[in-house]
Amino acid sequence: MKKLSLLLLFPAMLVAQDKATTTPTRQQGKYDTNKFSQMYDLLATPNMFRTASGAPGPAYYQQQADYKIDIELDDKNSKLSGSETITYTNNSPDSLEYLWVQLDQNQAKANTQSTLAESDKISQVLPLDGFSTKYLKKDLERGFNIEQVKDVKGSAMSYTINETMMRINLTSPLKPGEKISFSIKWWYNINNYRKEGGGRSGYELFEKDGNKLYVIAQFYPRMAVYNDVEGWQNMQFWGSGEFALPFGNFDVNITVPADHVIDATGELTNRSEVFTTEQVKRYEQAQKAFDKPVVIVTQAEAEAAEKGFSEKKKTWKFSAKNVRDFGIASSRKFIYDAMAVKIGNRVVMAESVYPKEANPLWGETSTMVVAHTLKSYSAHTFDYPYPKAVSVSAEDQGMEYPMICWNFGRPDENGVTSKEIKNGMIGVVIHEVGHTFFPMIVNSDERQWTWMDEGLNSFLEYLAEQELDSNFPSRRGPAKNIVPYMSGDQKFLEPIMSNSETIHQFGNNAYGKPATGLNILREVVMGRELFDHAFRTYANRWKFKHPTPEDFFRTMEDASAVDLDWFWRGWFYSTDFVDIGIKDVKQYYVSDTPTADIKDIKVRKGRFGYDKGPFVYLVAGDNAEVNSSKKKALKVEDFKPLADYVDQTFTAEEKASIKSPKYFYEVEFNKPGGMIMPILVEITYEDGSKDNYKYPAQIWRKSNETAKKVYATTKAIKSIQIDPQLLTADIDVTNNSWPKVETKSKFD
Repeated sequence: MKKLSLLLLFPAMLVAQDKATTTPTRQQGKYDTNKFSQMYDLLATPNMFRTASGAPGPAYYQQQADYKIDIELDDKNSKLSGSETITYTNNSPDSLEYLWVQLDQNQAKANTQSTLAESDKISQVLPLDGFSTKYLKKDLERGFNIEQVKDVKGSAMSYTINETMMRINLTSPLKPGEKISFSIKWWYNINNYRKEGGGRSGYELFEKDGNKLYVIAQFYPRMAVYNDVEGWQNMQFWGSGEFALPFGNFDVNITVPADHVIDATGELTNRSEVFTTEQVKRYEQAQKAFDKPVVIVTQAEAEAAEKGFSEKKKTWKFSAKNVRDFGIASSRKFIYDAMAVKIGNRVVMAESVYPKEANPLWGETSTMVVAHTLKSYSAHTFDYPYPKAVSVSAEDQGMEYPMICWNFGRPDENGVTSKEIKNGMIGVVIHEVGHTFFPMIVNSDERQWTWMDEGLNSFLEYLAEQELDSNFPSRRGPAKNIVPYMSGDQKFLEPIMSNSETIHQFGNNAYGKPATGLNILREVVMGRELFDHAFRTYANRWKFKHPTPEDFFRTMEDASAVDLDWFWRGWFYSTDFVDIGIKDVKQYYVSDTPTADIKDIKVRKGRFGYDKGPFVYLVAGDNAEVNSSKKKALKVEDFKPLADYVDQTFTAEEKASIKSPKYFYEVEFNKPGGMIMPILVEITYEDGSKDNYKYPAQIWRKSNETAKKVYATTKAIKSIQIDPQLLTADIDVTNNSWPKVETKSKFD
């Protein structure tokens, strides 16, 4: 190659001549406010319990709570009574002076602190039954009635109830490695959740036939979590932040009217005692049916049962291993179907129970969607470890417990289902079944961090919906769907890393934004391969354990070698929004004559010297400014052809392998929004062809405000577009185009 002093198309350090020797005004120093700063100021310090990699440490521990429960459902009086024996194992290194037990039903008691803490206002338009419920009817007496707390010898134990928490005072500390057993007896009134205070459980009344459909949860005094992060997690249940629970084994006996059908957490251990011989045979058929569900309790059988109101009783016995909670559904109206699902080397049962009012939608759809969800979530995390997953039709509900969940969505009285109802029902079934993975197995603290289960689960729900149908109208996950929230009034926005009880827009904050963030990580920042491996690593590290946000953040980086501190800081710890624009576009031409603004520039050569030339000059055209519509664009022919310089510099053999750019553009991007994000650029040329570029988030690392890129092209650029597929949740796309695209008003 012939000697070339320097071609200014390549990176070079440009040094302006000294023009003044006066001492500049001194500026004040500053702290590090760069958005790429590492998060040592925000994350908990790693230790022997939780490592810097995000994995459980060598000293990690968790407590265990085992339950033997007997309950009876009084259908006539809508009352539940029960007794339990809890065996609590202290696996911590600490001696415990007392135990904390959760009494979640107390959250609905009259004059409870959770009710008094809520602001209220007059609703000037109310339906008749709404007005009656709010102002005329006497409130149902709600909450646990604790009748006794006794030790294994039958002696009364001292206890103190503080709202939704009960402290059991021990006569001597429970030392590390020790167990204690004690019993509690209680009862409470079950509410009509559609008319008496709502809630996550209760009964649905069918007024035409007088039957009730029960979804029973938080029905027993439950042990609180004790761990290395909170000590006792005994934050009161205020209503929004859900539950934190230890794992354990459950043996539960449930006595109900003899004509009821029950499904619940765990395996039914006395099937032949509660089902007919024919129904048992149908269940055995279902265990081998992998294509579609087998109906075990038919609609005809359910319709016959709902007319009887039996005075007799049956006891259903369930056993569940290594679960954190227990849920029950019971009604004489239930149709019951099931099918087998192959997960890894195991067969899992997908099941549904529903009243005739839910057909034909539920018989055609529910169990098939349960099966799909188990397959999809298992592929993205770990093989589903439990023996079954149950979907229960309960109108106005969407709630999850280990192996069982209640879901809304039914046809109208004529059996007709709109697309909106069907899609809503499919979405909620996927979501609630998916919750068995998060938080029922990856057991995060819902009381403190709602997003850790709702956000992660909403993300996986989005993947499952799209795998089911690529045109499914997913509400949460696509970046464009979160824009209205992130562009909203900052007074009503909180960082995702906010306690569950302090959030204004719960669904957007704890479900939508984290789900969108994970989708952006997968599709834009990390790529699917790196993201999927890291996410799967987190799920497997923390299944059947209690992770914290730090464990998630650290694992995602540890398993991918992608620095994401900038992303966690902006997306999770702030209310910054994404807004990236094109600030300036300048076009340059090759010239042998420098213009006045560049003729005195010195070009450094090596560490200590300056190049003496000859030089190639890139001169800005008259149309350099992005918004300059009045200036006439210059043509390539107006300048000395680049070929002249190429001929002087390269041999014929070398010229055959080099590029031949004719057009040179400098594009300046700016970032009116505070949130860092990769820059996605689509360039359209005059001939209609396109090129796409993705610049990593680190392009903003030295200046969090602006970035520049140079394009040397063989074709003239017609337009430039940022984020053309709306993948980054950019809240203002009016600054995403060059030339600027004028947006017509609705009037126009």
